[in-house]
Amino acid sequence: MNENNRIVMAQHPTDMRMGVNCLSGQVRMVGLDPSNGDVYIFVGKSRQVMKILHWEHGGYVVYYKRLEEGRFHPRIFLRQGVGFRSMRWSELVLLMEGISPKVARRHRYEKG
Repeated sequence: MNENNRIVMAQHPTDMRMGVNCLSGQVRMVGLDPSNGDVYIFVGKSRQVMKILHWEHGGYVVYYKRLEEGRFHPRIFLRQGVGFRSMRWSELVLLMEGISPKVARRHRYEKG
């Protein structure tokens, strides 16, 4: 998994008891193919746990992150409903570190 993969995130809270079969079923339910190499992100209702589903050579890989303290950004679910939304690699990295992308953006150039 890297910045060359398309990254999509579930727009709704996900039951974190789900394993590979149920997560891939969630992807298929909205007409996407979980084995196409895209990275699928799921976050639980408590916003403390994240699972990432990704197809690699010969099988699925599930990455699991549980925050030691705090929660993922409160606006992680922009819209209620079923489906996925695209995000950039840099947004995923910030999200996993618990940093709001809006706070972390800086101007590219500073005037002297």
